[in-house]
Amino acid sequence: MAPAVAAAFLVCLTVLGGGSGAAAQTAPQQAPQQEAEVADRSLSPECRVPGSKLYTLASLQSVKAALKEHRAIRVLALGSSSMASIGASSAQATYPARLAGELEKLFPDVEIEVINRGLSGEVAGEAAERVRNTVAEVDPDLVVWQVGTNDALARVDVDTFSDALDDTLKWLKSHEVDVVLVDPQYTASLARDEYYASIVKAIEDIARKDGVPLVRRFEAMRYFAAERKARAKRVGEGFHLNELGYRCMAEHVALAITVSLLQPDPPDSSSLDVSTTAKVSPAR
Repeated sequence: MAPAVAAAFLVCLTVLGGGSGAAAQTAPQQAPQQEAEVADRSLSPECRVPGSKLYTLASLQSVKAALKEHRAIRVLALGSSSMASIGASSAQATYPARLAGELEKLFPDVEIEVINRGLSGEVAGEAAERVRNTVAEVDPDLVVWQVGTNDALARVDVDTFSDALDDTLKWLKSHEVDVVLVDPQYTASLARDEYYASIVKAIEDIARKDGVPLVRRFEAMRYFAAERKARAKRVGEGFHLNELGYRCMAEHVALAITVSLLQPDPPDSSSLDVSTTAKVSPAR
């Protein structure tokens, strides 16, 4: 294993509290309750959230393959207004730029490229064809997809949304592209909306069913609102994240990616032997 890869995996082990193999393979929701509620100290103080409220994990086989092959990791960032980073003071303060920076810190000396193809207002059903075309163009190892906010605001039928998301995830998996999902934002008013909650729940169910990591932004922001109200400020109409929010979101996504690399591959993963199998997409 290259020194840079080893360094990143050491970061993963440190995050999980000492490098125990058993601990590394335990998803946060399986941890004892008293430990699950301790904020993750690998994050900056302003961004610390308990693991139980931050992510669910799954294996990232294509990213593992890229690391083992000592090649660049290409990340395709999809989503809506978060990608536009309304309220950011500079290009360097936007969420995609922050994400690239966090990944570079976790994987020193590994070339990482984050390509931002977010589209404001897009719902999951409309995204399907664009995702396919963009993947063919960009040839990513990993897609980070912030999904569900616009569907919830547009009151898209939950089953229609679920089917569209599930179909796109299955297509990405069939093309050996890893995915990390990021669920919708939280506000106190939206938290009281049963329909909005049903979209958040649908994303979690699909992520678990399809075996993709999920960054639980809704729960993380609810935690901030309850525990750190002074750090949960918004801009505009109280909905978009501010610069601290973009930084925390980038840290949370980067952490989920890193810890997911320690997850065991699923039993049926023999079709993607990361030590020998190349991506289906054209060679770089």
